[in-house]
Amino acid sequence: MADGSNDVYILTPNAGPIPHINGPKVFGVRPGHPILFTVPVTGDRPMTYDAKKLPAGVKLDKLTGQMSGSISTPGTYKMTLYAKNKLGKTSRKFKIIVGEEIVLTPPMGWNSFNIYVDRLSQELVSANAKAMVSSGLINHGWSYVNLDDHWQGRRETPGGPIVPEFKKFPDMQGLVNEVHGLGLKIGIYSTPWIEAYEGRIGGSANNPEGTFAPDEKKTPKNRKIEPFAIGKYSFAPQDVKQWTTWGFDYLKYDWTPNEYPETKEMFDLLRASGRDYVLSLSNRTPFKNIQQLSAVSNCWRTGKDIRDTWSSLKERIFTQDKWAPFASPGHWNDVDMMVLGIVGWWDAPRPTRLTPDEQYTHMTAWCLLSAPLLLGCDLTQLDDFTLSLLTNDEVLAVNQDVLGKQATVISRQGDIGVMAKDMEDGSKAVGLFNLEDNGTQKVVLKWSDLNISGKYMVRDLWRQKDLGVFDSEFSAEVAQHGVVMVQLRRSK
Repeated sequence: MADGSNDVYILTPNAGPIPHINGPKVFGVRPGHPILFTVPVTGDRPMTYDAKKLPAGVKLDKLTGQMSGSISTPGTYKMTLYAKNKLGKTSRKFKIIVGEEIVLTPPMGWNSFNIYVDRLSQELVSANAKAMVSSGLINHGWSYVNLDDHWQGRRETPGGPIVPEFKKFPDMQGLVNEVHGLGLKIGIYSTPWIEAYEGRIGGSANNPEGTFAPDEKKTPKNRKIEPFAIGKYSFAPQDVKQWTTWGFDYLKYDWTPNEYPETKEMFDLLRASGRDYVLSLSNRTPFKNIQQLSAVSNCWRTGKDIRDTWSSLKERIFTQDKWAPFASPGHWNDVDMMVLGIVGWWDAPRPTRLTPDEQYTHMTAWCLLSAPLLLGCDLTQLDDFTLSLLTNDEVLAVNQDVLGKQATVISRQGDIGVMAKDMEDGSKAVGLFNLEDNGTQKVVLKWSDLNISGKYMVRDLWRQKDLGVFDSEFSAEVAQHGVVMVQLRRSK
């Protein structure tokens, strides 16, 4: 890799024209709830899809790969998926697990906040949803399109649900239908507080029923958050009813971590809604509460908001081990949204300030940590380098591994360290990180730190290339702020 410069270099090989099925090998759904899953396949179009042993009640569109329907009886349903184009045919084993656990691999998708904040609109969400498809991200498993804060208007009737700000979202139902029609899922943002972080939720201290008119000039830097709402008022029942009528699939629930009762209330309402919602808690979940909160949510933030600076990224790399025991299929530690591509927050959109090596480190760490992969960029402006970061199927497979283990640090000397993750097939996924500021450094992976011995084939996952058989250890020259990501498989 380059030595910490801004030189852009692409490591991910181009996907071939022959069909290849990507993404998760398992899908979780609750009994009787609607299934929405698009089989991710790369290769030349047109493509046709098929399945062997598809469960009763489930349909697979042969032209789009969109799976729909429902299954009433709990259990594990095994099948084989097929994809075919004029150049060839491929297959893959796949399972639908019907039970109480959903999102059995970390969610992959997009969130509006890091690029749009208060500029958010239906038009922009629609454009990014279409770009997730047209760019090919959908063919690699990216599937969620999530609205963050600033979609809200006010409560039209006493005790009624929040409605969208109509100038920005004139047809929320139409937007949900459009996103679903693309084979994607859609998420929304809310909070148990009367005001959201940006002051955008309907309601006020004097009139909790909801005539609060948001002040567009207020920002988190110059406004005082009024912490009186939790436990005093609850708009959750009517809001969940409205979201379910629209057909949402994901809820980012802000400012909840210290308040188990409100989180449990929301979990129970979502569970009873008839739809499967990913319940994602934001932000700064106190570690002392994680045992309780992890039982009633699917994702939870482990720290403060990220920014596109090296210091903000670096502080998350070697500091997640204590959270690892709580990661499992259906439950994920969230180190925050991603800062790749064109971002901006409250400012004009601009390229991320992270160097290429720092971006490889970013993507590698999130995949090893089994973290939710939520892009925060403008998907309509993906350059070749950013697209290469997001479409390496061998790297993404580490994040989407069905075992659901989170990587931990197995060796470290200052800012030089190695993180490793057990994979479902018995292999090890490993990141050799150089977080120092002193140029390229040699990083050594010792078999003893992995509790293994013997000969192993080492594969470079970014380059999708076998490096050879090694015994006892493997080492690499790693660029400043960079990483080498490998997978170890026992050699015959």
